[in-house]
Amino acid sequence: MPYRAALIFMLVAAGPALAGPPSAAASESSFRELYRELVEINTTRSVGSCTRAAEAMRARLLAAGLPATDTQILAPSDRPADGALVAVLHGRDRAAAPILLLAHIDVVEARREDWQRDPFKLVEENGWFYGRGSSDDKAMAAVFTDTVVRFRQEGFTPRRDIKLALTCGEETPNVFDSVKWLTETQPEVLRAAFALNEGAGGELDASGKPVTLQIQAGEKVYQDFLLEASDVGGHSSRPTHNNPIVRLSSALARLGAHNFAIAFNPATRGYFEAQAKLVPAAAAADMQALLRDPGNEAAAERLWTVNPAWNGSLRTTCVVTQINGGHAPNALPQHVTANVNCRILPGVPVADVQREIVAVVADELVVVAPTGDLGMQSPPPPLSEQIMGPVRRVASEIWPGVAIVPTLSTGATDGRFLNASGVATYGLSGMFHDAEGSHAHGLDERIRVRSLLDGRRFLYEVVRAYADARD
Repeated sequence: MPYRAALIFMLVAAGPALAGPPSAAASESSFRELYRELVEINTTRSVGSCTRAAEAMRARLLAAGLPATDTQILAPSDRPADGALVAVLHGRDRAAAPILLLAHIDVVEARREDWQRDPFKLVEENGWFYGRGSSDDKAMAAVFTDTVVRFRQEGFTPRRDIKLALTCGEETPNVFDSVKWLTETQPEVLRAAFALNEGAGGELDASGKPVTLQIQAGEKVYQDFLLEASDVGGHSSRPTHNNPIVRLSSALARLGAHNFAIAFNPATRGYFEAQAKLVPAAAAADMQALLRDPGNEAAAERLWTVNPAWNGSLRTTCVVTQINGGHAPNALPQHVTANVNCRILPGVPVADVQREIVAVVADELVVVAPTGDLGMQSPPPPLSEQIMGPVRRVASEIWPGVAIVPTLSTGATDGRFLNASGVATYGLSGMFHDAEGSHAHGLDERIRVRSLLDGRRFLYEVVRAYADARD
């Protein structure tokens, strides 16, 4: 074969390997296509399929050149639609523990007739993306998948393995949850030095300027309690002194007036120390007062009025969410129940909270018992220099002057399973929201286009730094 012909043959055969990574514009366009595809795959519990979404993201990784042997779709044999994608970009040092990029691809239910736009069509409008999962949590799932694609296209070989896990069931864990299932049945699949997950974003001021970048270090423990009162009942014309509805109502009123003690941990102390430099003077004074004296209930009450989330991060909270009782309008009630939902500070045993509820209720005829699985306890992961260093460096390049604020999630994520299994898990997205928020779980869920693209850049650079760092 002549030299020229042989050279042309070699170039054609090599194809993408010699073409190099795409341009910045082409890379962003490819990401937008990936994000659109993921959002528009219905992954609700009722009619959707996580497996279909996992397969679509796996196809993106394979097209970028990741070996098929480094990807797998995992689901119980009796739950074929609940597949999770787990993929690995191998590093140079096989002795180094991997990092894990975790995002869930299932979404909350959404009815077309309730939304202004089709919830399963990604709509870009006035600088916002709209669609179910556009923020929670397909934004991070798309960015993490795109990050691995870019690393592969660039020929980047990190020092340590990078694991990607796109999982199913975070929104409906009482039915099935991939992370819970994997940590119980195949713990090595998600084993890592630490994990990045949802749970924290950033705050914009009224002009749209980034003010605070959050990093979540721990989350409160979710636990429901059933409060129950009973009696023999009878005809409503013959009332007695033991009416279960009245008895339980009195108990719930006492519980509603009760405040659990305020307790700081490193994440919440760091959060309020940072916020005290950013909020109006009155709120700053109350935050500083609480930092000096956590028993200052007057300061806590004022902060609660300004922002209920502040109260939620300071203490265990228990609120009545459902009540059910009575069997006929003309009969004395025989049975009444109420669900009390508690969000418990890390390190506080569920049994201690149950005892405190019993003491506050102060009625031996009202039974208090936990329902469902007991909440998982795990200590907040440390905010070490290994974690915070890359965050500060990259954040200062993208958002000069932004305050980095540790947070404790008052909600629940799959991080609770990983933290409990020994994998320190941090919420970190770099995706900023205004005061109205993302409408996650609600109507017309959204994310600012700029926030998504900035988060893409931030996570790409932070993950690269983590993956190549020395221990």
